[in-house]
Amino acid sequence: MRTALVHHEDMKAARLLWDDPECEIECPERLTTALGRLQQRGLEQRCLRLTAREASETELGLVHSPEYVALLRGTQALSTEELQALSGRFDAVYFHPSTFHCARLAAGAGLQLVDAVLTGAVHNGLALVRPPGHHSQRAAANGFCMFNNVAIAAKHAQREHGLHRILIVDWDIHHGQGIQYIFEDDPSVLYFSWHRYEHGRFWPYLPESDADAVGQGRGRGFTVNLPWNQVGMGNADYVAAFLHVLLPLAFEFDPELVLVSAGFDSAIGDPEGQMQATPECFAHLTQLLQVLAGGRVCAVLEGGYHLESLSESVCMTVRSLLGDPAPPLSGPMVPRHSALESIQSVRAAHAPHWLSLQQQGSTPVLSPSTYSPEGRPSPLLPGGPELKAAAAQATVALRALLDQLHLRPTPPVRMAVALTPLDTALVLPPDVLHQEGSSPKEETQAWARLHEALATEEAVTALGKILYLLDGILDGQVSSGLTATPAPATVAILDVALRHSLSRGAQRLLCVAVGQLDRPSDLADDGRTLWLSVRGKEAAALSIFHVSMPLPGTTGGFLNFVLALVLPLAYGFQPDLVLLALGTAHGLRESQAALLAALLRVPAGGRVLALLVEESAPQLAGVLAQVLHGEAPPSLGPFCVASPGDKQALMHLRRQLESQWKMLQVAGETRGYGLHGMPGTLGDNPALELRVDSGCVLRAGRCPEPAQQCQADCAPLPAPA
Repeated sequence: MRTALVHHEDMKAARLLWDDPECEIECPERLTTALGRLQQRGLEQRCLRLTAREASETELGLVHSPEYVALLRGTQALSTEELQALSGRFDAVYFHPSTFHCARLAAGAGLQLVDAVLTGAVHNGLALVRPPGHHSQRAAANGFCMFNNVAIAAKHAQREHGLHRILIVDWDIHHGQGIQYIFEDDPSVLYFSWHRYEHGRFWPYLPESDADAVGQGRGRGFTVNLPWNQVGMGNADYVAAFLHVLLPLAFEFDPELVLVSAGFDSAIGDPEGQMQATPECFAHLTQLLQVLAGGRVCAVLEGGYHLESLSESVCMTVRSLLGDPAPPLSGPMVPRHSALESIQSVRAAHAPHWLSLQQQGSTPVLSPSTYSPEGRPSPLLPGGPELKAAAAQATVALRALLDQLHLRPTPPVRMAVALTPLDTALVLPPDVLHQEGSSPKEETQAWARLHEALATEEAVTALGKILYLLDGILDGQVSSGLTATPAPATVAILDVALRHSLSRGAQRLLCVAVGQLDRPSDLADDGRTLWLSVRGKEAAALSIFHVSMPLPGTTGGFLNFVLALVLPLAYGFQPDLVLLALGTAHGLRESQAALLAALLRVPAGGRVLALLVEESAPQLAGVLAQVLHGEAPPSLGPFCVASPGDKQALMHLRRQLESQWKMLQVAGETRGYGLHGMPGTLGDNPALELRVDSGCVLRAGRCPEPAQQCQADCAPLPAPA
């Protein structure tokens, strides 16, 4: 079992005993529904089930004062009236005679999960708990939270397992100020939180929730707050926050463990968040975190109050922890203007503290939010008619989305290899399929006649295996694959693979070609293929679908290249399939190739076919097979900043491309110039999304030139709809 699921039935016992519309949403059904959905989807059965234990009072004392622990212990003997009176002393809290027991179990579940992961019993896991914890402080309950489960788990990992670098990712829609207060002067814990903020007008109404709150003393730079100042943030906004803020800092920090305050009130339909991120987005976020810390990821449930959205988001998270490919993201991948403003602010606040942000060459100005607590609006109560109506509408929309997701089942084979020359030296997971089949001889020979380089028997044999493997991926029988090609025939085989995939109905193909692999000269620039060439000395955007980039020479440069260029383009393009080709003299170290493959697997829904020249080292094939199977990539090693040349090349490409590929944007509204000298603007209008179907490249609304006057050497623009 690679994934632990920690739970205890007793955590359902605590419930609200009086009328309080603010607190009624934190109910036992949150656990009942989530656990039931995990069982229904067959996910619980695939996990190692652990029954949560109570945290000891000594363990609680890692974070909380003895007086506060004693106060909660005393609630077990209080009457309902006394419990209600005590609850009124705190903000958004209710007590029950079972609260102390439930809260100790919730904290203990996090400790068990950390122990299981750090002792190697499992790779990762989820603690399905209540009450939540991230608002709880040293001597105060707050926001439904009694003990700070994740903070206690972090302190325990430091004390009992000797860890020196822990990353806490808080994707709950409320700011986890309790975690921030506990670690704000501690450089051994990097705390990242995004949260609904609205310039200080959303609970908990704290100025220290804004982007300019970066920690104190030795901990300056280790508290990262990304405030959402509008509701409605969606998949593109959440992914952009990871690519442009969290992941650059996390790779530089190099954590030994990732703890997730996994609150799903940031998902669509939740009355607290009022955001639009769909459940599959959390599968993507989880997989992006799994490339860190050797895959040691421990998620602990926080908020989430729309039962359907909560349970599906929990399932998506567990699926990713188990290594299943993430379903494709729904909706246009165009970040909102407000989201980009927030990303710009947090990058500006942290640029003085992190080399990974300095090397990207952006020098935004931090504009503090206007904090006006006296002007904050009266919040809508979760039980009010307005939010009940909104929740009902969101449920209908969510079910329609889920119906679409479930139409695409997980392939029965996660990973297949066709690597005959290298097989004997590979050590692979036991469920990897060693493919023996080949495409029909007549079909293979018909494709081979397109290129002289495919005239040899060796090339035809390799082509047949690749076509057979491609068919398995395109038919949904295999998720990802790895194959070898004869070096002289690699470019021709790659060309045939592209053409064959398009002929089989693939709509969008991303090809990342590393090394001496030229793009086919007659490949149509029609939006169905995006070719990234990683070789040579020149950075050039030959079109918006043909980008060339030198291979960076340092770890920082490589990370910058992957996080600030490759992944944003991949998410913007939303490929049906990724072809990752490592040709002769590709120059990638094994750890770099593994990270690139692991990250490309995420936006592609797991559908990656990696092609290696046959003379590649067997060790490279082995590590690629493992990450495509869902294992964590090895560490890149010490962080080294990008060279001036690599930095300049990346910024040159971003300036050329960001007006068309909006996932490259890291700042608010700007005006710049695209590939053909055409001005482009950034806004929230989804009608301006990049089209990549076979009909056209750009919507007429994007390009300021009338369609008949456009001189771009891309596909023709249609008349305005």
